[in-house]
Amino acid sequence: MSRRPPLPPFTRETALEKVRMAEDGWNTRDPEKVSLAHTEDSRRRDRAEFVMEA
Repeated sequence: MSRRPPLPPFTRETALEKVRMAEDGWNTRDPEKVSLAHTEDSRRRDRAEFVMEA
């Protein structure tokens, strides 16, 4: 799997760019495009669910 910029460590500008890229991909509603943003071991989480790392 290739890594695409922007890569960490993030500045405020590159973090915003990363978020906008994710939003743009999601808003295409194209499953192939959306799937590129996730790894095979990604798990979906409901926004109402509170995740507490141990």
